[in-house]
Amino acid sequence: QVQLVESGGGLVQAGGSLRLSCAASTSISGINNMAWYRQAPGKQRDLVARISRGGITNYADSVKGRFTISRDNAKNTVYLQMNSLKPEDTAVYFCNAMVFGYDYWGQGTQVTVSS
Repeated sequence: QVQLVESGGGLVQAGGSLRLSCAASTSISGINNMAWYRQAPGKQRDLVARISRGGITNYADSVKGRFTISRDNAKNTVYLQMNSLKPEDTAVYFCNAMVFGYDYWGQGTQVTVSS
């Protein structure tokens, strides 16, 4: 069982920055893939960024060059640094961990970008 708690969301103007954090209840050093997803109202949940245990990252095209995912295994925390935010980045952001084929999710944190 892995519990994930996101924090760091809020309201920001376009062009601003936010850093999201995802704190896990257990060690993440053995978890291969940690990821951030987002879901806007009326839309499906989409992958934003993923980081492997070895630090390999991949991003959705829409956030490349603006968002950076990182992980601190010592703190059992995954981060999402979001720069140059746009109104279309407005969504609930969810942390995800896949462990032995099972998806664990946090409760989500709201990010709202005003124009």
